[in-house]
Amino acid sequence: MKRLWILQQRAAPYLFVLPFLVLFVCFMLVPLCRSVVLSLHKTAGPGTMVFVGFDNFRFLLQDSLFWKAVSNTVTYAVCFLAIQIPASLGLALLLNSPFVRARDFFRYAFFSTHLVGNVFVAVLFMLLLAPRHGLVNRFIGSVTPLGSELNWLGKPDLALPAVILAALWLSVGYGMVYFLAALQAVDRELYEAAEVDGAGRWARFWHITLPGIRPVLVFLTLVGMIGSFQLFELPYVLFQGPGPNNSALTVVMYLFQQGFETGDLGYASAIGWMLVLMVLAVSIAQIRLTRADRDS
Repeated sequence: MKRLWILQQRAAPYLFVLPFLVLFVCFMLVPLCRSVVLSLHKTAGPGTMVFVGFDNFRFLLQDSLFWKAVSNTVTYAVCFLAIQIPASLGLALLLNSPFVRARDFFRYAFFSTHLVGNVFVAVLFMLLLAPRHGLVNRFIGSVTPLGSELNWLGKPDLALPAVILAALWLSVGYGMVYFLAALQAVDRELYEAAEVDGAGRWARFWHITLPGIRPVLVFLTLVGMIGSFQLFELPYVLFQGPGPNNSALTVVMYLFQQGFETGDLGYASAIGWMLVLMVLAVSIAQIRLTRADRDS
């Protein structure tokens, strides 16, 4: 009986970890290994595979559509983060003010847009951006001479701005909640000491607020960059495809087209691994820049 109890004690940790390991191996490790194997083959659906070595990667480097997707994705990521981070921080600063009433209501109102999902937002913005009758075009027509006939979903120059506008509506409140929590964690005594020393609002923001919220700022920038490189549902549903002249084509959308519409799962796997390398490179570069800035 004592031996059985000792055996149970020794085996208990492994038994608790076993369900996770089984799920991880079945749904993460095996698919990852399978995708590596597929990236070295040319396929026509799941049943036909021809070994081609690294030809998929060689063709990928010369594929103009792939680089078009990369260009669109990088442009979207830079523009999105350049607007989303300041907008979220501005809303957080506003709601952190003691003079704002009903802060809980506004906090929930701004964050609630993040709860609906990309597909719902895409359908919603199909209506909001409709020529003449869409609320966005009607507002633009009432305050500018551009009129209310802007074809957001039909002109290549307006495709990415439409996606960015929808993504901002979805995610600004999400970033605001993180920034608000970070602002409330900054020591108030630092502000009081700086005010006694004669520091103005801008000096207090630059030397106290920004260093205090830097970890959250880095986190939101990193997560936003990774999410931007994974963009798929929003433009795909909004334009019912890659948009006019592939102006809304993203890397993940191109992967989907090659894998599930064309049927070349091998080439799609190569695109997926190239995306992994791109995200990894951007993440490492951003972390190193952040560390260098912090050390300096």
